[in-house]
Amino acid sequence: MPDDANISEKKRTTNPYKDLPERAFWKPSIADKSMFDIEQLWSPKFNITPHSRVSTFGSCFAQHIGNALRQRGYNWLITETAPYGLSADSARTFNYGIFSARTANIYTTSLLRQWTSWAIGSATPPEEVWEKDGRYYDPFRPLIEPQGFASPEEVRLSRLETIRAFRDCIEKSHYFVFTLGLTESWFNAELGYEYPMCPGTAAGAFDGDVHVFRNQEFNDVRNALAAAIRMMHTINPKLRILLTVSPVPLTATKSDQHVLVATMYSKSVLRAVAGQTAMSNPLVDYFPSYEIINSAVFKGTFFDPNQRSVNKRGVAFVMDHFFNCLTAKFGAVQAPVKAGPTPASNDDVVCEEELLGAFGGKK
Repeated sequence: MPDDANISEKKRTTNPYKDLPERAFWKPSIADKSMFDIEQLWSPKFNITPHSRVSTFGSCFAQHIGNALRQRGYNWLITETAPYGLSADSARTFNYGIFSARTANIYTTSLLRQWTSWAIGSATPPEEVWEKDGRYYDPFRPLIEPQGFASPEEVRLSRLETIRAFRDCIEKSHYFVFTLGLTESWFNAELGYEYPMCPGTAAGAFDGDVHVFRNQEFNDVRNALAAAIRMMHTINPKLRILLTVSPVPLTATKSDQHVLVATMYSKSVLRAVAGQTAMSNPLVDYFPSYEIINSAVFKGTFFDPNQRSVNKRGVAFVMDHFFNCLTAKFGAVQAPVKAGPTPASNDDVVCEEELLGAFGGKK
């Protein structure tokens, strides 16, 4: 029989922090190290291998993840490929190979829900098309064709092709990576759907009676993300989701706040939603690219002089950490490293939101 007195004494004297690993304590894992030696910021739930099909979508920073997967020989799934014979430069001009399908940036979780509802057929894509100087633009991908389309029908057919490719990503992927970017959003007040950009900026014409601004709150963001994930799992129950939060500050804000304060609000909400979703759903994980770039520990080292764009060293540090954590948890893998520039420079990253800076006379 166990000695009840000894057990009781042990319960009183055992410190719950006593046997925690080094990474649980600030001094040995942060203060006593060079910032470039900080490690184990992520304990991955899933073993992403070179054979795993991985699709990437979301804010601008998600593009770096796709590029890094490709460069390291991993299976970055592209379901909407450039036409045969199109040069690499032209393919990029027309937004092929930026994300896994030509959705362009999906900045908000409500936009992710919208694209997913179109993909599974629970909602019908709107008929809206924008016209300028005889060319036609997709309100949901306003810069996808730099010179616009030749007709409204061409816009709609191209949009349907991307929706099909987006569904393919959901059905065929083992892992779906999504980078949360913004809480600020623009909706059609009459019909309820969302635009990725304020009409009248990248394309289209702004109408204050139709186009309404919403700075989404925690529950808005969380509920939209949960709905998108539920819909994805209706067509691929085994799909695993990897969330990240873009470390890139807002270019401009429509809120009444200073852009710095608006940025902190937006990123804090997104980070909280991503964290809570990953903690509550075994099929969802969170990778801390946001913390690696933005934490005070790294002293702004990974930003360009404009204090907004993430520099090449920052991108490389983040992606090295990603793969190092996978290796530490699951062991090394044999993956052929492909030739090519890595990481992508900021000039290579397509980010429609940056156009907003032009309206303030700044870039």
